[in-house]
Amino acid sequence: MRFVVVTGMSGGGKSTVLKMLEDTGFYCVDNLPLSLVEKFVELISMPNSEVSKVALGLDVRSDQSFEDATRILSQLKNNGIPLEILFLEADEKTLIKRYKESRRVHPLSPDGRVEDGVRKERRVLENVRRSADYVIDTSHLLTRELKAELDRIFVENREYNNLMVTIMSFGFKLGIPADADLVFDVRFLPNPFYIEHLKEKTGNDKEVQDYVMGFDEASEFMDKLMDMIGFLIPNYIKEGKYSLVVAIGCTGGKHRSVTLANELYRRMKDTGTYGLKLYHRDVENRNVFFQ
Repeated sequence: MRFVVVTGMSGGGKSTVLKMLEDTGFYCVDNLPLSLVEKFVELISMPNSEVSKVALGLDVRSDQSFEDATRILSQLKNNGIPLEILFLEADEKTLIKRYKESRRVHPLSPDGRVEDGVRKERRVLENVRRSADYVIDTSHLLTRELKAELDRIFVENREYNNLMVTIMSFGFKLGIPADADLVFDVRFLPNPFYIEHLKEKTGNDKEVQDYVMGFDEASEFMDKLMDMIGFLIPNYIKEGKYSLVVAIGCTGGKHRSVTLANELYRRMKDTGTYGLKLYHRDVENRNVFFQ
């Protein structure tokens, strides 16, 4: 039997994940009273049970209740239950935005500010996050990207490290991304903006890609960047890092940075046991004059 506990920050996407797991054949239960968890596990673990894959959703209701939950989970593990913990994470800004859009109150701050509830919850969940088998940061994940990560773990059963690598293109005119871990400036390459038939295109267009990658410096830069990232990622994983944002910037974030971000994603895709996503921050911003 495969038994997965889905937990994490409120607003991190637990309900969405449970629906996705259900679609892959998991028997999903959400918000089961803690007093019934052990009995539930006992029933589904019986030899004649037809249930082979179970996902149980647990979230914070109060400090005490989650302490009880972690105690029960530890006890189940000690009793030989093959328990896996999937922890859903998101940054504070994203969680607050999701709460405000849904007009929900935070379970740990029903009469106060959402910000206070988010920070309190993060402290409560610190230990279970540290002991989780899988950690997925949903801050910038699209639904299809989240599904791809779940399929990788629970359908394809591929080896998985709790590191999500985001490759981001951006324009320096709009500022360096606040969440960037590694920033690379590619303004040393010739700018397609000054080529009349390329000016209105972006690094998602083949004509711009051919122009930018046609310079030896672009290929050499990519080779050196791959060497560096290939060295850094295993060490980040070893140190327990969950999220890595590699930001590639040019002047306006339309041509050179987009091309090289696409190329880096192409080279890194399906080469590691980490999650990988591509994000072009400024490519659709029509209000920025760039050159």
